[in-house]
Amino acid sequence: MDADDDKTLLITLSGKDRPGVTSAVLDTLARAGVQVLDVEQIVLRRRLVLGVLVTAPRDWKRLAREVEQTAAGLDMAVDVDRGVGDNKGRREGRSHVTVLGAPLRAVSMAAVAGRIADCGANIDRIERMARYPVTAIDLHVSGADPERLRTLLATEAAAQGIDVAVQPANLLRHGMRLVVLDVDSTLIQGEVIEMLAAHAGQEEEVARVTEEAMGGDLDFEESLRQRVALLEGVPEEALDRVYDDLVLAPGARTMVRVLRRLGYRFALVSGGFSQVTDRLADDLGIHYSRANELEVVDGRLTGRIVGDVVDRAAKATALREFADAVGVSLEATVAIGDGANDLDMLNAAGLGIAFNAKPVVREAADTTINVPYLDAIMYLLGISREEIEAADAEAGLTTPSPPV
Repeated sequence: MDADDDKTLLITLSGKDRPGVTSAVLDTLARAGVQVLDVEQIVLRRRLVLGVLVTAPRDWKRLAREVEQTAAGLDMAVDVDRGVGDNKGRREGRSHVTVLGAPLRAVSMAAVAGRIADCGANIDRIERMARYPVTAIDLHVSGADPERLRTLLATEAAAQGIDVAVQPANLLRHGMRLVVLDVDSTLIQGEVIEMLAAHAGQEEEVARVTEEAMGGDLDFEESLRQRVALLEGVPEEALDRVYDDLVLAPGARTMVRVLRRLGYRFALVSGGFSQVTDRLADDLGIHYSRANELEVVDGRLTGRIVGDVVDRAAKATALREFADAVGVSLEATVAIGDGANDLDMLNAAGLGIAFNAKPVVREAADTTINVPYLDAIMYLLGISREEIEAADAEAGLTTPSPPV
């Protein structure tokens, strides 16, 4: 092999963006007969940075002069750097690091970049996924084990008061997925059982037991039966009134609408009650639903549950069964929850997300989101706010801001 065969040129242009810049540069390179090995381009406030990596011809200095002339004609600055090799090395140990903040301060981004450098990793590319109601930035990182990176950045995220999600860069991020959602305090704001308890004058006691159960201090099945017993005698129509009073998490409808359009399937898996979750699934167009059934006799709740309880283990089982029904692997599933009874489900999924979760869940989950917007999940899947708005506009819809 000739010693010059692996020589390359990195050409970097910067300046005011305008139509035809990339075309003019590539036309100049085309006349030299070089091969394009990599291209990166970004535009910020109409300022363009274009990087092109090409094979170096024998008369590379002549090509450099021609590129400089082209850049001068475009009133742009240019740098031509001759080196060896292409970008194959940076493809190893690749991750997507998504950073969310409201606001996202420079000191927080500096801290994240510092921890990435501490791992010996490199940030290859940065792109904005959203600027409101939260700022979301996606970093393409190479050269570090994703698990090690996740551990290090989780500690930094907690210190900075931001959210950081680390995912391996692979095809699963772009493949069709199954999204499995907890309901109470995840898909909806608040707890249905507490809303029902208000009709029995037992709201405070039920809320107390719920808090202990979601924090992992009580066995879920035992605590659920204890709370449901307090509902004895509540009229069945109270379920209708509770349903009418439900408030979805901000961004819930947007997330379901957009991801359904992309072919995703959805399931609700709840330790709550099917009389509510089934109606919620119908309303949102969710494909599957599993929850506990309250026993009703003569138009009133008996204070008992029909059949087996949907507890922590049952939620993980439901995730697996729904994945089989859809025909996707567990690695292609997303699970979202907030309580201790969601942990098995979050751990079983390819991407488990603790959403505004209890401390015990935040500490155990791979990914944590503490902003209140459920559609922020889509930024972790590589879908930007601009793409969401463009798709909604094409369908004649208006994306809410803040989302609802």
